[in-house]
Amino acid sequence: MDQPHAFKGRGAASNPEGRFESIRKYAEDDGWQHAVLDEERPRPKTEVTEERARSVITRNDSPDIFFNQALNPYRGCEHGCIYCFARPSHSYLNLSPGLDFETKLRAKTNLAEVLRHELGKPSYKPSPINLGSNTDPYQPIEKRFRITRAALEVLAECRHPLTIVTKNALVERDLDLLAPMARDGLVQVFVSINSLDNHLAAKLEPRATAPHRRIQTVKNLTDAGVPVGILVAPIIPAVNDRDMEAVMEQAADAGATSAGYTTLRLPYELKLLFREWLAIHMPDRAEHVMSLVQQMNNGRDYDSDFSTRMHGQGVFADLIRKRFEVASRRHGFARAREWQPDMSKFQAPREASPQGQLF
Repeated sequence: MDQPHAFKGRGAASNPEGRFESIRKYAEDDGWQHAVLDEERPRPKTEVTEERARSVITRNDSPDIFFNQALNPYRGCEHGCIYCFARPSHSYLNLSPGLDFETKLRAKTNLAEVLRHELGKPSYKPSPINLGSNTDPYQPIEKRFRITRAALEVLAECRHPLTIVTKNALVERDLDLLAPMARDGLVQVFVSINSLDNHLAAKLEPRATAPHRRIQTVKNLTDAGVPVGILVAPIIPAVNDRDMEAVMEQAADAGATSAGYTTLRLPYELKLLFREWLAIHMPDRAEHVMSLVQQMNNGRDYDSDFSTRMHGQGVFADLIRKRFEVASRRHGFARAREWQPDMSKFQAPREASPQGQLF
């Protein structure tokens, strides 16, 4: 049977079936085929399917998440971060959380139109909307589809508060919208940076913006008057935890004013995918990494308890928490969830009319 191998520019090494599939496929070597060199193997290409969404604002009541409304312009994410907790959501599309998640993407091309309709409902009660709760709104295909840009235009028109989470410098493209919104206290951007090691990032999150460039993004947004926080997420023990203080220091120097962190989460199929990644890229420490992960998750690969799933538990998790708190005090960081915008500025949009607006 073929052994999993890394694809250049991709995070996952295989395409395991999702948890809802009833058929399992196995490849067996019958001895007749010659070995294929890695450079001769075809690289998975990105495929995008346009999708017409019926609703676009999602809501949650999870006590450990700092927002209760979100927009996700895309399903799947070309960044290919191997640790992404959203990978298992691809199973609902009968696609694999592995390579499919980063190569077979869905674009909600009518998002702005549906968003305008939902914001205009008489029953709508405004609260900050997060862009990027599940997949990155500025992943590479946004350059072509500009769905995030269209959503921002609607939110800016309505003076609706929002937060953005991204690890892509493409967010700078929209400074012409974000800067005026920031002057009115309507937006805060969080840049996710979990390491300063470009070589490690190329394996962990292969198509995301390089870490040093994300630090520059923090500075560029700050210089434009947009408040910026950083998310050191996820922290993976014995993989990138050593960089936490350095990330926070450089982000503070670049102008970040708030910070948050999470530890590694491995729900559903992600357990297999991450173990596979470790076996390929860090075979010498794979067992040690998973041992520490289990120590932070009550002896399991993942513990879904709301009170501990974001930051873990146990000795190692406490050590990370204390290190984060010390660094936050040193740099004067506020907590990422402390931002409270003024909701009174919201103006419900008018439905588009072929006759235009008289008043």
